Amino acid sequence: MRMSESLIIVTGLPRSGTSMMMKMLQTGGMEVLMDNIRKADEDNPEGYYEFERVKKIKEDTSWLDGVEGKVVKMASMLLYDLPSDKKYRLIFMKRNLEEILLSQRKMLQRKGAEDNIDDEEMRRLFSKHLEEIEAWLSGQQNVEVLYVDYNDMLRKPQENIRILNGFLDNIPDTDRMIKVVDNSLYRNRKSSGIKADEREPEDETESVKDDEKIKARLSELGYM
Repeated sequence: MRMSESLIIVTGLPRSGTSMMMKMLQTGGMEVLMDNIRKADEDNPEGYYEFERVKKIKEDTSWLDGVEGKVVKMASMLLYDLPSDKKYRLIFMKRNLEEILLSQRKMLQRKGAEDNIDDEEMRRLFSKHLEEIEAWLSGQQNVEVLYVDYNDMLRKPQENIRILNGFLDNIPDTDRMIKVVDNSLYRNRKSSGIKADEREPEDETESVKDDEKIKARLSELGYM
């Protein structure tokens, strides 16, 4: 599918590097959908690059008309609600899960939000979600996906941006994009790897409960 026919979506778990990617694409010359309702703060000093209507996509998809060729940011949990009659190119940000959890925990503390789900449970929930959403995306004929590792982007920006640019039909300015990759914003580092998630198969009721827990976390963080 051609770029002019697709909405480009930067997606992933909250705190996985989606805002950095949005800034890279905007700096590279791509038009982004954003409204600046949520202002830059200590957690995202460069801004959130959000479009609030995205968070209500289940109730309102009218904003999707005429946005082909533009870029928008969307939490991965919301991808299931994308209309199947449109075409999408997804830049799916991946990051060390321990770092994501650490960053989310700090953000919740700064917001003064109450959260009753510990990191071990969120690790299980996020691991399960990523496995399921990637399997679902692989079966969507109207979706193309490029997975980008945030940690690897910081280590090898030139190589990763070259691959990213190819996925975007060589439209963005790579020299400008590479200047956005900023290691000084890499504050929530974790040296340990992601623990393996061994679990028994769940019934449908438990799966629904897990989804609700993830949505609750995203809502507390301001992503839903």
